[in-house]
Amino acid sequence: MRITGDGIWGPPKNHAGALAVLRRAVELGVNFIDTADSYGPNVSEELIAEALAPYPKGLVVTTKGGWTRPGPGYWSHDASPEHLRKAVDGSLKRLRLERIELYQLHVPAPLTPFDKSVGALKQLRDEGKIRLIGLSNVTKEHVERAVDIVPIASVQNRYSFADREWENVLEYCEQHKIAFIPWAPLAQGKAPGAMLKKVAQKHNATANQVMIAWLLQRSPAMLPIPGTSSVAHLEENMKSPNVTLTDDEMEQLGRVRE
Repeated sequence: MRITGDGIWGPPKNHAGALAVLRRAVELGVNFIDTADSYGPNVSEELIAEALAPYPKGLVVTTKGGWTRPGPGYWSHDASPEHLRKAVDGSLKRLRLERIELYQLHVPAPLTPFDKSVGALKQLRDEGKIRLIGLSNVTKEHVERAVDIVPIASVQNRYSFADREWENVLEYCEQHKIAFIPWAPLAQGKAPGAMLKKVAQKHNATANQVMIAWLLQRSPAMLPIPGTSSVAHLEENMKSPNVTLTDDEMEQLGRVRE
């Protein structure tokens, strides 16, 4: 999302820099890249393909549909079967793929029955355009309803050490072997608290590295997707697995709330 322009709209200010971030990510071992047709719109998907296609073996590029973009900083719902079909076809073309390995419903739409949206993705999967189906911005009830229609591979909800509103969804994912993809894993850039600063200093790490390390140790279902538009920031994030938090630190940070 962060490789697009201001307001998640239009091209990035530094086109070459955005391509460099994507290529460096793969060099550092990233094998999962999350995007959406609404990022730009379309810009993020086009940049990913420009930088990385044909994709190296083992790299999964996942995308999402269900939002439309009337302008910078504005988002509107459309998870109708008709829109999702057009969205999948558009993403396939922009990403230069014959099949999307993981396609996620970006958000349930108020004017479209949730089961119809999921059913449309199942049909697209049956047609071979999608391999796996995921959900985003959903409740536990949504996930339970969806798995009665089609297997669900992942759930992407807002989650960080300081924002655990969707703890019950994470627990459901753990129990049912569904990947949990936390968006805003760095607490949306909020200033780190005293506890976080103390832990980071102890490990000679940055606050961001500690936040990602906490997620990685929190659950085997966790698949963090910290966004960036900077190679330096990317390289900093990629050192997070080197930070091993103690059980006491995990517990103390887990008690923090926004």
